[in-house]
Amino acid sequence: MRDRLKSVSGKKTLVTGAASGIGRATALAAAREGAELVLTDIDAAGLAETVALIEQAGGKVLASRPLDISDYDAVTAFATDVHDEHGSLDVVMNVAGVSAWGTVENLEHRHWRRMIDVNLMGPIHVIENFVPPMVKAGRGGALVNVSSAAGLLAFPWHAAYSASKFGLRGASEVLRFDLARHGITVHLVVPGAVNTHLVQTVEIAGVDREDPRVQRYVRHFQKHATPPERVAAQILRGIARNHFLVYTSFDVRFGYWWARKFALPYELVMRKANDRFHTFLR
Repeated sequence: MRDRLKSVSGKKTLVTGAASGIGRATALAAAREGAELVLTDIDAAGLAETVALIEQAGGKVLASRPLDISDYDAVTAFATDVHDEHGSLDVVMNVAGVSAWGTVENLEHRHWRRMIDVNLMGPIHVIENFVPPMVKAGRGGALVNVSSAAGLLAFPWHAAYSASKFGLRGASEVLRFDLARHGITVHLVVPGAVNTHLVQTVEIAGVDREDPRVQRYVRHFQKHATPPERVAAQILRGIARNHFLVYTSFDVRFGYWWARKFALPYELVMRKANDRFHTFLR
């Protein structure tokens, strides 16, 4: 077994969701550290722009391909081509994700299905295809799964989103111990508010996004949100320090600690938060 990974420098590193947000920021940060990158995203134009930014700065992109990670066959074909040309990888980062919120009476089946397909089955497709070759290679490495604060806490209207993120958290906790014998560390990233394009595009079932009250809430969210570049730095730091839970802001760390230590006050706060959110319904 190799010593645990201290840096992505010189490591073949996959980043999904690399066209924008946390994915792009992480790809750029990894490139600056000297990683040799394998990139993918469903947004072909955004992915091409990320590749160009990395190469213009002197970084190295081994391969890139636009694809939907919820498409198992597409992920498998990409993995086959990557392994044929470059061999097994050293670092796999599951960053790609989507979001939709709403109460159970407003969420549609498509919302539940999309959250599970992209946020849970997508990373599973990536893990299935890229992690076993890492195990076989015997060089160790790292697996990074980006969950969410909604994978730790019961936020209002997040049932479908949390179903996917709690699922990814559970898989990561098991893989943390399963892969340790192979020298592969596992890191679960739990961002809170992050100022990405997703803030403006997230679908909220049963809510008018143009409602001034909703717009005020979105602006407040953005004001206190963490820049994706900071999240990327925390991810690389988490790998270097072998942290399983990678927090990107103090509020999430404190909130998770508080929820575990003070169950009744946590329940009361969540009930109050749900009542507050209910006022946004049409």
